[in-house]
Amino acid sequence: MAKIVCVLYDDPVTGDPKTYARDSLPRLERYPDGQTLPTPRAIDFQPGTLLGSVSGELGLRKYLESNGHKLVVTSSKDGADSVLDRELHDAEIVISQPFWPAYMTAERIARAPRLKMIVTAGIGSDHTDLQAAMERGVTVAEVTYCNSNSVAEHVVMMTLSLVRNYIPSYNRVVKGGWNIADCVQRSYDLEGMQVGSVAAGRIGLRVLRLLKPFDVKLHYLDRHRLPEAIEKELHLTHHSSLESLTKVCDVVSLNCPLHPETEHMINAQSLKNFKRGAYLINTARGKLCDRDAVAAALESGQLAGYAGDVWFPQPAPKDHPWRSMPHHGMTPHISGTSLSAQARYAAGTREILECYFENRPIRDEYLIVQGGKLAGVGAHSYSAGNATKGSEEAARFRK
Repeated sequence: MAKIVCVLYDDPVTGDPKTYARDSLPRLERYPDGQTLPTPRAIDFQPGTLLGSVSGELGLRKYLESNGHKLVVTSSKDGADSVLDRELHDAEIVISQPFWPAYMTAERIARAPRLKMIVTAGIGSDHTDLQAAMERGVTVAEVTYCNSNSVAEHVVMMTLSLVRNYIPSYNRVVKGGWNIADCVQRSYDLEGMQVGSVAAGRIGLRVLRLLKPFDVKLHYLDRHRLPEAIEKELHLTHHSSLESLTKVCDVVSLNCPLHPETEHMINAQSLKNFKRGAYLINTARGKLCDRDAVAAALESGQLAGYAGDVWFPQPAPKDHPWRSMPHHGMTPHISGTSLSAQARYAAGTREILECYFENRPIRDEYLIVQGGKLAGVGAHSYSAGNATKGSEEAARFRK
């Protein structure tokens, strides 16, 4: 028998929905690059329902318990008295999401002598100390591509919300107002702007494709250059440095993974190279940015707006400056956990578990660390090291 600890976000304040806004989801079979959607042997949930919160349990309980395993599901993940910490001593697998990450630090991994695998129900495994996982021989896996398109749609939404000054205009209506001049004094057209993506992987490339019809000029920065045919198709300009890209772009979207080489890549110095009045969109990871430098850039006007749904740590303490800085469009980390995405990452998590328990290979697209080294997509996208430092601050959210 294996014990699986699954850390998920809290249920709705009013309880699980009794009905949903829509009755079904569109049926997808493949992602844009040809990769198939998750292929578990079966699922025990209804796609389009709430699976990512505690009561949803990722639809895993029936499968795991029918095979003799123990499943512990909790939202309690931070602080010495958390359920996660109490259950680690004999846990074989830990599952969590990027939206409510169980920060698997070196200290926690050391306190889990039976730990064999850490699974991200979603994409992005930076909340695990990958160096410690490699040293302990712990496998790290994530459900690659399951919510990439979901995040890309969120980027487009936030870009338009900032450029068109949507959120202040909406709030004016809610408060009973109608002063059009107040609404449009910060509203522009996206058409004709220079838009750049930092990274052009699954999310970044999707963002570029979605934005092309707006007649913008597209740029990207990536250490893996795209094929010439794609550059020509989208009229892309490739940049070899962050400074080169930010000097020309009106909108910059961060779509790269967090690891030691990208941590705080947006800081007081790099922000000086941005065009004055640029917009910065970050649905990748909060720690790509220096928290206080972003707030200062909005105060000074160097940035015209900042939007995203990623913070560090998560959940963010209630006094986090991104909650109160001017001209922001922040949300909780929701871009990759739409009901559509939940059906895919729940199925992908089950596929990973089936492979693990049946001693079948986990597909390379899902592997981050295996056999003491970066593996699969992890070898392509990450660098060795640790990006979890400071995550203990998440415990302040409850206080």
